[in-house]
Amino acid sequence: MVALDMDALAAGRASEVRFPTPWPRHFGSVTVSPERDAAVFAGVHAVRSVAATGTTRWEVRHGCWYGGCALLHPSFDEYAHDKDHLYADSGSAAVSADGRLVWAHVRAPLDGDEGTEDDQELWVLLDAMDGRVLGRVNTMTVASNSEHTPHLDPTQMGLSVGEGEEGSPALWGRWDGQQLTAAQIGTELVLLAVSPSGRHLLTVDVGQWSLSLHRTEDGALLQELDAQGTVPSHPRSTGEDRVYWDYDAAFIDEDTIVAGTSECDARYGTARHWLVNVHGMTLRGEVSYPFPVSGPARSAGDGAWYTVSKDRIAVHLWKLAGEK
Repeated sequence: MVALDMDALAAGRASEVRFPTPWPRHFGSVTVSPERDAAVFAGVHAVRSVAATGTTRWEVRHGCWYGGCALLHPSFDEYAHDKDHLYADSGSAAVSADGRLVWAHVRAPLDGDEGTEDDQELWVLLDAMDGRVLGRVNTMTVASNSEHTPHLDPTQMGLSVGEGEEGSPALWGRWDGQQLTAAQIGTELVLLAVSPSGRHLLTVDVGQWSLSLHRTEDGALLQELDAQGTVPSHPRSTGEDRVYWDYDAAFIDEDTIVAGTSECDARYGTARHWLVNVHGMTLRGEVSYPFPVSGPARSAGDGAWYTVSKDRIAVHLWKLAGEK
């Protein structure tokens, strides 16, 4: 797994850090610490922090994400060649903005737990240095997958849990130094991004009809922007297809969002991305790229967003014209 320092890359300096992976990429997900001194892999049976040398810094074992398995696996090798585990459900992990905490969505029990139901799912807070469990809360979810949405405040974090046909709870977590708590923002929402100030959250409903702006403090809905009736149909469309938002978007700054309709545009070849004015949640217009892009717009921080080429061999970093 490769982590790049984009500022160093632009300046012509060495920018690449490579982390050996403890298991193949389709067995979970990965996140990197802000200083790139560790990669945290959220796997089927464990959350593991790995140094660039490949050394395991720590590991927290948890219940197996494959629903038909009640084992607490000692290692990946135990199920590496089992086809059922290849299609296991999954959790996720994220490192806090200051690099000191790891937030992880896992299946119970944790190694050493007693009396914990093995069908529970936990949101745990870990010390990024040694993997100590600092706090935990039952998410009351039945996940197929999940994804974290970081906040600039290391004591706050978002979690979107995909439950297949059952729903998509969006949770907001807070750590007061003693207790981890989680409040539900909605049952059919996916968290997309946090504004640069941290005051606002952006979500999309699971049907991808509307982008919604929320207040971070209490999750209150402030504004919505429907795709249908606002975003024009693709030029190659017959006009009969529904226009809908992607499951990814990014804040460029406190006033501007870039959001895509690439998923519904895919049948016509060319993806479209749109600038949205946060104040009033109104459409400003289509982003004009120097060459066709594919897929959604994803946040890269510092006023930038990125796209991945259709052949998946290049990442393109973007900023608005005139921005440094």
